[in-house]
Amino acid sequence: MRVGFGVLGPVTAWDDAGDAIELKGPRHRAVLARLIVARRRVVPVTRLVEDLWEDPPPGAVAALRTFVAALRRALEPERPPRAPARLLVTEGPGYALRAGPDTVDAWRFEQAVAAAATLAPADALVRLAEAQEWWRGPAYAEFAEEHWARAERSRLAELRLRAVERQAEARLALGRAAEAVPDLDAHVAAHPWREDAWRLLALALYRTGRQGDALAVLRRARELLAEHLGVDPGPPLRRLEADILHHAGHLDTPPGPAEAAARVWARAAAVYDSTVASGARARLESTVGLLRGLAVTGGGGLEAAREHRMAAVTAAEELGDAELTARVIGAYDVPAIWTRSDDPQQAASIVAAARRTLAALPPGVHEAARARLLATIALESRGDRTDHGARAAREAEEIARRLDDPALLAFALNGVFMQAFHRAGLAPRRDKIGAELIALSARHGLTTFEALGHLIRLQARSALADFPAADVHAAAADRLAERHELPLLGVFTRWYRALRLDATGRAPVGEVEAAYRAAAARLDGAGMPGLEHGLLPLALLCLRLRHGLPPPAVDRAAWGPYEPWTRPLLLLAGGRETEAARALREAPDPPRDLLFEATWCLIARAAVAVGDRETRERARAELAPAAAELAGAGSGLLTLGPVSRHLAPSARPGSRRTGRPAR
Repeated sequence: MRVGFGVLGPVTAWDDAGDAIELKGPRHRAVLARLIVARRRVVPVTRLVEDLWEDPPPGAVAALRTFVAALRRALEPERPPRAPARLLVTEGPGYALRAGPDTVDAWRFEQAVAAAATLAPADALVRLAEAQEWWRGPAYAEFAEEHWARAERSRLAELRLRAVERQAEARLALGRAAEAVPDLDAHVAAHPWREDAWRLLALALYRTGRQGDALAVLRRARELLAEHLGVDPGPPLRRLEADILHHAGHLDTPPGPAEAAARVWARAAAVYDSTVASGARARLESTVGLLRGLAVTGGGGLEAAREHRMAAVTAAEELGDAELTARVIGAYDVPAIWTRSDDPQQAASIVAAARRTLAALPPGVHEAARARLLATIALESRGDRTDHGARAAREAEEIARRLDDPALLAFALNGVFMQAFHRAGLAPRRDKIGAELIALSARHGLTTFEALGHLIRLQARSALADFPAADVHAAAADRLAERHELPLLGVFTRWYRALRLDATGRAPVGEVEAAYRAAAARLDGAGMPGLEHGLLPLALLCLRLRHGLPPPAVDRAAWGPYEPWTRPLLLLAGGRETEAARALREAPDPPRDLLFEATWCLIARAAVAVGDRETRERARAELAPAAAELAGAGSGLLTLGPVSRHLAPSARPGSRRTGRPAR
């Protein structure tokens, strides 16, 4: 078993599945923490006794040995009796923890910050953002008053502050000064004696055109330093103030790719507008190309792309040119990860237009166009209970492989993924689709489909409780988001990290709820109502059910499309068993999508609680193929825990009365 250790917050340990290891009492954690502080060096027994007790009792050494023995059992549970320990070892006069350099979060954080200093700004920004998420609170939180932890706590706190400043430096180097301002503003408020933080904030404000605010920041820094420390600002702050007053040229962001791109765009757009006739058919195809790029920018861009896409398709059909219509429909190959449509009515219209166009194309020609139409049907038929979408996906994939067209194959594989939910337990199948998408896209520069592949594998590995692998794909998606300006990826990776915190038991319920709420805030304005509606209440309900807590108090409408399968449990929680049984009977079968297993588990819980044997057995039959998975985790968003726990023939005693089935 590979053990991980966490000291960036309360001291803890995790097994290789990411589950928290029981470390018994505070003295046991103190021994572990003291050995981690020693960084693989031997700590003599006498020193450990002095560090653990201010006034050591007569049996202190024996007690210490008991603590060490208990820690060894917890950290190496499969070690045979009398076999030597490999992790917490006895050496010479004391003990040492032979933890690997990548198994302690503080050591990994230190490595990440050091590595970021050697990376290009975009890569450094991704690395530092990922490293900052490892913090769960102050380092060695419960040992803040211990003298042996003070130096290490101070060192890590300083490193964390420096990481914030390096993130700001990376943003400034990338010409993203406006993004740096909020974090720096909070940073200087919490740590007003850091002159470099004041310098970066003033520079960021100046580069966003806020010269007056930049000078005000420098004045505030001078006043604080003089009033509380009795010192003047150092040379860097004084030079910056003078340079701002004189509009020194070196303060401006050097003319870079962003400004050059803006100039090219403006000139090219003007030439296009003046040379291509307003009624030219080429404008429709060019418009779809713009919409494809607009859709991945997030927020209003995605909503606007959806709106204008349908208008472009309608305009193409009105021209009566089937080949043009096929190109207009098929050119919108925007990757899709979520299995519930953001606009079902429009999706149905797109499918209908694609079918009409397929019928109008001359037989035996335009194979690539046909495949794109079929892939579009597969994508837009997500959630359809018929087999039409699955057949379209298979045919699109066959054509793409026959034509050996990488971009077409990537689009077709997205359709295959969207149709890979016809039963429970298909996470391994989707994992293979994601792996092929990543390999294919990386070879041929298909950035958005490479990102899609990482999200698919993030979901699949989460379903299989392989969070170390899912972490790799989350980090890869974040890197692609930074390099290629794909902000919507961050919505999914933020939700994933809340799920991981939930599923691995590394934090109390309150902290996990806060993580889910923070992730939900990223959905506000993201332009994905099919994902957003009802998701946060569902995530909180799943979390609370597993911990035997009452469901979240929200309006009935807030449950969105998940209301039919949550309502029986909500009624049970209110003691209304008869109504709950009726609501359960009336609930339709869940759609075959990323939350298929989770919604069936909700049904199974309610069926056990009200004694509905028939529904319980149907749920067991639907869920059985996913017995080895985590319910709901295949979404990358939430979980109800292992599916196997929901396959039990009965709930724990009392679940029928309370409506809170066993975890």
